[in-house]
Amino acid sequence: MDTARQAPFKRIAFIGNYLPRQCGIATFTTDLCEAVAAQYPETTCFALPVNDTEDGYDYPARVRFELAESDMASYRRAADFLNGNNVDLVCLQHEYGIFGGPAGSHILTLLRELRMPVVTTLHTVLREPDPNQRRVLEKLAKRSDRLVVMSQRGAEFLHDIYDVPQDKVDLIPHGIPDVSFVDPNFHKDRFGVEGKLVLLTFGLLAPNKGIEYAIEALPAILARYPQVVYIVLGVTHPHLKRREGEFYRLQLERLARTLGVESNLLFYDRFVSLEELIEFIGAADIYVTPYLNQAQITSGTLAYTVGAGKAVISTPYWYAEELLADGRGLLVPFADAAAIAGRVIEMLDNEPERHAIRKRAYMLGREMIWPKVACRYMASFARAHEDRTHSPRPLFAERTQENRLPELTLLNQTLEKRPPELPLLNLNHLRRLIDDTGLIQHACFTVPNYSEGYAADDNARALIVAAALEEQGEDASGEAIDMASRCLAFLRHAFNPQTGRFRNFLSYDRRWLEDKGSDDCQGRSLLGLGTVIGRSQDPGLRGVAGLLVEAALPAISTLTSPRAWSFTLLAIHEYLKRFSGDRVASNLREVLALRLMDCFQIHSSKDWPWFEDSLTYCNATVPHALLVCGQAMGRDDIVETSLTALEWLAHLQMTPHPTLSPGGREQREGVAARHHFVPIGSNGFYQRGGTRARFDQQPVEAHAMVSACLAAQASTGESKWGRRAHLAFDWFLGRNDLHLSLYDPATGGCRDGLHSDRLNQNEGAESTLAFLLALLEIRVAETLTPSVESLDRVETRGARLALA
Repeated sequence: MDTARQAPFKRIAFIGNYLPRQCGIATFTTDLCEAVAAQYPETTCFALPVNDTEDGYDYPARVRFELAESDMASYRRAADFLNGNNVDLVCLQHEYGIFGGPAGSHILTLLRELRMPVVTTLHTVLREPDPNQRRVLEKLAKRSDRLVVMSQRGAEFLHDIYDVPQDKVDLIPHGIPDVSFVDPNFHKDRFGVEGKLVLLTFGLLAPNKGIEYAIEALPAILARYPQVVYIVLGVTHPHLKRREGEFYRLQLERLARTLGVESNLLFYDRFVSLEELIEFIGAADIYVTPYLNQAQITSGTLAYTVGAGKAVISTPYWYAEELLADGRGLLVPFADAAAIAGRVIEMLDNEPERHAIRKRAYMLGREMIWPKVACRYMASFARAHEDRTHSPRPLFAERTQENRLPELTLLNQTLEKRPPELPLLNLNHLRRLIDDTGLIQHACFTVPNYSEGYAADDNARALIVAAALEEQGEDASGEAIDMASRCLAFLRHAFNPQTGRFRNFLSYDRRWLEDKGSDDCQGRSLLGLGTVIGRSQDPGLRGVAGLLVEAALPAISTLTSPRAWSFTLLAIHEYLKRFSGDRVASNLREVLALRLMDCFQIHSSKDWPWFEDSLTYCNATVPHALLVCGQAMGRDDIVETSLTALEWLAHLQMTPHPTLSPGGREQREGVAARHHFVPIGSNGFYQRGGTRARFDQQPVEAHAMVSACLAAQASTGESKWGRRAHLAFDWFLGRNDLHLSLYDPATGGCRDGLHSDRLNQNEGAESTLAFLLALLEIRVAETLTPSVESLDRVETRGARLALA
């Protein structure tokens, strides 16, 4: 303990939610920060909370900087703030749901740029993470000097599932207030329940808390002990309340009235102070946690009540199994009201055993009080500092092999070494193009062009944008769900049950202009639907999308376009993320993938490794689709073919920058500095043996290349693909033949193309969606995939191909 007190820390920053925000992480971060400050008054402790609303919260003076949950730029600014304020150590509280990006990946952007040691407390460690959750935690572990967990199971998961070395993990219990062991009757008159037997559940209300099962247990309990009252303390979870209002609480109230137990049920719809909470806990005879999620690896409410010496009945979620072992509480099966009733009656029948359980729980709690926990955290901080002193890590360790001391790196980082800055997400122009019917396909300059009507193609693309916004936590207002609903309704209307296909073009006066759309329209429509199924958390959207996919799949086998097959393959890839056991979809994936392989065998040669005798539009989509499906199918030959084709296409669409002289600095710094992206022009395309069209260059080509290269980077781990994705993305921003930005930051729209002498100034749906999709995808890749290096530092697959 003395070592911890002597730790050389003048300034420690705590990152996480913070009171008065109403959530368990906010309470924990606040308590930990205050406990460390109280135990070590010579150390300055301050907090960086995460805001989930634009207005933020009325924070105390200890808060020095606020992060905006979904704004990646604010995470970079926070890193600059910490690096520039002589912070000795950062203590991060991690929970997937509190940070922006898929699986909370935005926090990785902040950690990547910090130069001081980082100690991260993991409030969730999943046994079966999805791919994004796994990647985030693995990177979080690499970018943290030490990890703290609050249960032995959490430590085991880190080692067994995430390959984290055991000596990097500290097991520190959840902190609790230091309270006396009191008779429950002491506090009961405070709440008007004197003479009653009190059951208590507290915390933020949400359906996963299983409170309905405790209410359903009341009739049996009251038949034996009519003097029982059940107190449910806490407000509805703020996120749930914004989305559904008080619907869950009202359901619980209706259930109580239906069962006739309303006179024995007390709801306290308040977020109470610590002092008040201690009194509520003190008044409880039995504490009940009927939670439904087995994977809960910590619980502040359970820690508080065990530490206060309460008799506890709980479902067997992981933290409860560990904390209530050795006779410190009783467990019941999940979602079992009869079992809850039985255990409550058993405890009330056997008062001596109930008090023995209380005593055993209270004795364990003496090691969990905040002063002791603060000292153990400081010991962990000291170990992190010592580890960093003996083994200094360079800033951007994944980006460079240079072994510079961390305190020298930030200010000396050249632009080449720093992560590229991305434009802010701006949906204003997309909003302008959407009306009550759907997405208008064209614009005259920045004004929607009603005379051109609507296209299913663009509404399908907008569905993908909406799903990505929801997945990346950019939908606090519900706007993405609204947009998805509108575009999904359009696709549902576009589907023609007589032909089994989607119509594409709808006039502004709502007349269909065709009985069925092109093959590519079918594929794109399915891709939008499959993405909703695979990524959206909204069951209504997924349900409608599922019905449409089921209706549209039979006609897919009749399509003849390789791009339509490719869009469909990407759709199936997204769909199978949700329904991996669907044999019909899996079989169709194999059929379409083999068709593309046949095309490659027929048309490819050493100098033309491609699927057709021409390059037209969305070219990179073909190898992209084959890559992700080949990998999912475990077919190395398909993966190899896709990477060979994409490698050739990438070189073909990358050319020396006309304004950079040969032999200069840019040549010494590698391929990425000397080249820019040049998509195949739509004014003639590129026929094998013919002359390649340089113009008109289309935004969909740049997006297709961004998406394909990011998939290749995720598949191979080769950072050259990330560099190529950035080159293609930079085409939008002016790194192109004319040095003109197609992206319009004033509107958030994207110009429709690059002519040989000028921009196409119209900002239609296709181009705007292409930019937004590229931006959203590359934002995710910045945090979920390894950082990119210069192309000349990475060995290419096989022999290097000559640059076009």
